[in-house]
Amino acid sequence: MPCTNPGSKALRIGRFSQPQGIYFITTGTDDRIPWFSDFELGCRMSRHLAAPGSMEDASLMCWVIMPDHLHILVQLGSRSLAKVINRLKSRSAIALNREIGRKGRFWESGFYDHALRKEEDAIGIARYIVANPLRANLVNDIRHYPFWNSIWL
Repeated sequence: MPCTNPGSKALRIGRFSQPQGIYFITTGTDDRIPWFSDFELGCRMSRHLAAPGSMEDASLMCWVIMPDHLHILVQLGSRSLAKVINRLKSRSAIALNREIGRKGRFWESGFYDHALRKEEDAIGIARYIVANPLRANLVNDIRHYPFWNSIWL
């Protein structure tokens, strides 16, 4: 996928994929279109995240789908972070575009990543991720938001 967002090259500077490393990832929809305000598309993306092999050999620890972006907490296997995320975005874009009868870019061209250090608390980051719909005032109680999951349930 060609890099057309001038800031996306800067996102890759210094990126290092540590095998077995845990990463907090954020990626947005192209032009920040709120595709996931549509319940059926949110369900489709949720099913895609839950599907075996959607993250290659990485483990999805936590996720939340917001109207125009996605947050995930992932532990890598042996594949690089870029390969894992690009595969997720590519496969989901094909399925989601098919669902809405369109072609073209679905996701923005880059992604933000933060490698968790040993002293950082993965459960604390997961809580932060899951609380996004609360901070965005989409719901008053996370139990009423359908598009999230965590291994710590």
